[in-house]
Amino acid sequence: MTDPTQESPFKGKTGLRRLLNATGYSIDGLTAAWRHESAFRQVCLMALVGIVISVFLPFPAWGRGLIIFAHLLSIIVELINSAIEAAVDHTSLEHHVLAKRAKDLGSAAQLISLLNMAAIWGIALLSFV
Repeated sequence: MTDPTQESPFKGKTGLRRLLNATGYSIDGLTAAWRHESAFRQVCLMALVGIVISVFLPFPAWGRGLIIFAHLLSIIVELINSAIEAAVDHTSLEHHVLAKRAKDLGSAAQLISLLNMAAIWGIALLSFV
């Protein structure tokens, strides 16, 4: 049995070096998502269009802030969903009920995120009435 107080041997960097490495890994992740995940590109483009439109419409500050938050949340959820799918596919490409469940749960999270975005857009648009 492993000692629960033992540090991971993979956590060697600290301080500024750790921050720089983490930033590099994050950029690698964003690049990989853009290159390999069409859903990520679609959500990013939808966010770009939605955020630009929200800037030009006379929304109150809270409405614009919620719209921007909803779009960024959807990007975050898509990154997590893509990570789940990649991890499951790495484990095995064979059909398995738990692999399907993991992928379906990630997809459901993105659906809820998109429904949330639609609701926020609706509420913000109703602020004009």
